[in-house]
Amino acid sequence: MGRRGKKKGRPVSGWVVLDKPVGMGSTEAVSKIKWLFQAEKAGHAGTLDPLASGMLPIALGEATKTVPYVQDGAKIYRFTVAWGQERSTDDLEGPVTESSDLRPPEAEVRALLPKYTGVIMQTPPQFSAIKIAGERAYDLAREGETVDIPAREIEIGRLDIVEHHADHTVFEVECGKGTYVRSLARDMGRDLGCFGHISDLRRVEVEPFTPEDFVTIAELEAARFGDQGDEGPEAAGGSDQAEAVTKPVDFGAIDALLVDTSAALDCLPQIAISDDAATKIRLGNPVIIRGRDAPVEAEEACATARGKLVAIGAIEQGMFKPKRVFAG
Repeated sequence: MGRRGKKKGRPVSGWVVLDKPVGMGSTEAVSKIKWLFQAEKAGHAGTLDPLASGMLPIALGEATKTVPYVQDGAKIYRFTVAWGQERSTDDLEGPVTESSDLRPPEAEVRALLPKYTGVIMQTPPQFSAIKIAGERAYDLAREGETVDIPAREIEIGRLDIVEHHADHTVFEVECGKGTYVRSLARDMGRDLGCFGHISDLRRVEVEPFTPEDFVTIAELEAARFGDQGDEGPEAAGGSDQAEAVTKPVDFGAIDALLVDTSAALDCLPQIAISDDAATKIRLGNPVIIRGRDAPVEAEEACATARGKLVAIGAIEQGMFKPKRVFAG
C-alpha cells in the first residue's frame, strides 16, 4: 500500500461569505478562496450561476462538515424578469426561443404572485445541474437535446414585487432548497402570455448568514497581500521573489475575515460542555449532559466547550452521543 501524501495547505477553518461577482463560476470562486487562504480543504454551500452575483458561502477546513446545514437554509434572491422573450437558458446567456409584443401591467403580475407562493411544483430549467439518466441536464442541452425533466416540490416563503416597469419587473423571493429562480421567470412569463427571462439575479442571503457577513474578492486580496497587488510578492520577481520563498506569510488579516464554523449550526440546540467532556467526545465517547436547561432528547444538537465547536450529535435520555467531531 502506498504512503499517503502530506496534505497541502493550512488547517484553517471557517466560513467565507463571499459576495461573488458576475462572471465568476462557483467552482472558480472556491478555487480562488482556497488559494488565497492556502487552505487544505474548501467547498461551497450551493451553486450560484456565473451570471448571478451575491452570497456564495464557502467553507474551509472543518467548516466543510457543516455545509449541509447551510444548504438546507432559506435563501433570498432579488431578481429582474425582462418581459417579451423566453430564452433557452431562461437567462441572458441563451438565444431567444419565444417572443411577444405583450407587456403585463403591474396588477396582472401582482395577481399572479399567490400561485407562486407556498409549496408548489416546479420544473427545473433545461440548462441545470439536474441529473437525467446519470448525465447533467445542461450537458444534454448543450448537445441540442431536449430532456424531460420531472417537476418537483419546492417551497416559496414569499414573493414580492420591488419595482414594476413597462418591460421588466424586479422581484424579491425567499425560498427553500432546490428552487430555480430562472424557472420562476419562465413560468410567470408563460402564465402572463408575454414570456420572460432573468436579466439580473442576485442572492442576498443564505440562512444563517446575512449581508453583514459579506466579503469581496478585493477585500480578501487586500487582507492577504496588502499593497503588493492581487498576486502578492510572488509576482514581483527578483529578490522579492526569492525572499517570498523563505519569508513566512502572515495570514492574520485574512483569517480575521472568516465567520466561525459554529455559525452554520445556529439552527441546532447548543449544549455547553466542560473541557473533560470535550476530550471524551473527541475520542468518540458519549457524555452525560448536565444543567437544568439541558434537553433530554434531541435528534441533533451542537456541543461546544469554551465557545468552540466540539461535535454534532444526538441527545438520548440525557446523554450526548457524537456523530461528527471537530478538531480542537
